[in-house]
Amino acid sequence: MTSRNRTGIASWALSLVFSLSLSPAALASGGGTDEHGNRTSRISDTSSADIDESAFPGRPRPIIELGTPFLGPGNVERGFELPTGAVWQPALIVFGTYRTAVQSFHANDETYSEWANRMDLYANLQLSGSERILLGIRPLDQDGKFTSYQFEPDAPAGETGWNSEVQGRVTTLFFEGDFGEIFPGLDRDDNKGLDIGFSIGRQPLNYQAGILVNDSIDAIGLTRNTLKMPGGSDLQATFLFGWDEVHRNDNTEYPDTKLYSLNFAADLPSTTINADFVYVQDRKGDTDGFFWGISDIRRIGHYNLSTRVLGSHATEVESPTVRDGNLIFAELSWTPAWTVDHVYVNAFLGIDQFSSAARDPSAGGPLGQTGILFQAIGMGRYGAPLGNRADDAFGGAVGYQWFIDPIKNQFIFEIGGRSSTRSDVDASAVAAGVRYRHVLGQHIVAQFDVFGAWNENRSNSYGTRVEMRVEF
Repeated sequence: MTSRNRTGIASWALSLVFSLSLSPAALASGGGTDEHGNRTSRISDTSSADIDESAFPGRPRPIIELGTPFLGPGNVERGFELPTGAVWQPALIVFGTYRTAVQSFHANDETYSEWANRMDLYANLQLSGSERILLGIRPLDQDGKFTSYQFEPDAPAGETGWNSEVQGRVTTLFFEGDFGEIFPGLDRDDNKGLDIGFSIGRQPLNYQAGILVNDSIDAIGLTRNTLKMPGGSDLQATFLFGWDEVHRNDNTEYPDTKLYSLNFAADLPSTTINADFVYVQDRKGDTDGFFWGISDIRRIGHYNLSTRVLGSHATEVESPTVRDGNLIFAELSWTPAWTVDHVYVNAFLGIDQFSSAARDPSAGGPLGQTGILFQAIGMGRYGAPLGNRADDAFGGAVGYQWFIDPIKNQFIFEIGGRSSTRSDVDASAVAAGVRYRHVLGQHIVAQFDVFGAWNENRSNSYGTRVEMRVEF
């Protein structure tokens, strides 16, 4: 729980790092050649005395920052001591992302063109290194619909193409902390095993890279950290109970639905294992379901490999919210020699009709991790070129991420395809897509997407979009 929940502050930190304009030499300086002329990744013993610190940009500031500056220089605020012995040093930052895009998507002989908008706004009250309160709102969308202007299809007579989804609904609000850090006096020698993390409130959950669970729900979670295990360095166990805001596999919220999960993460010498088990209870119907996922994430030489096996089982009646099925998913990636680029080869096999335990209305289906041709944009009606549902299907994607200027300019070139595992269904499709990102200053990212897809027994599809993303 505690280790999985820092979505808001982490997203801002990543955008901050993404915005910094590092040079190719700075990123490539970790390797070179040895005395024999062979390529090596060993860090050089020779110091670089010619680094010009003035060439590095200043720290981007969030829109509101009170207390100790986030990732800033200087002294840490003194703070105050609680009766429990814990020292809190409150600091507040307000940050977020505004996305706006003009996009057009043609599929099934229909064209959807629009101007769509989304905003994610967060206020993070950091109390200590392990305790905080995070508030998040998305004021421009609700229930998978976004504030937008629709160009095509034409609006019905008497109506305009404008869709307003402005609202003040809270999408994130939780407190998280660590019992042992709040009550340090109970274990001054840190040997009683009181490292128990907890969180309570409306919080984002992401299990199995978002394939099993990708939703923000009202929940309480307890995590036992730093468990000792034979042959490994760390074992973490989490129990979570969610009582509201659970969106099922069809991206729809169902009232009076409860979610229970038991999650394990183990660090072994050569791999990291994650095992997640989820039960969703339908208290007003008969669509209960049991879901599970096991992953192995490891590095083999210069290659990164992750494999996942997942399953869903309707304990009573199958429905769009839960069906019986399994999904096998594999990701292989590496950095080509002498570059900072990224190559990936991802593949999946859907057996029967795998269902996720919980999915946000804007999250699409479980195959978004495959690549940009399967990814839900998360804004407006722009669809995934190859779809992202795993029912009776197999396929994959091969992509090359080219960092022209490691942070400021990058391309992703991808080709992918999918087909049905059923002999009575002709649903093969092949697609190619390109994504370009360019950083403007320290707070703005421009993104351009284009794709074309050939679909068996259906009309071909294509689309393009231009997005501006403001990180503040």
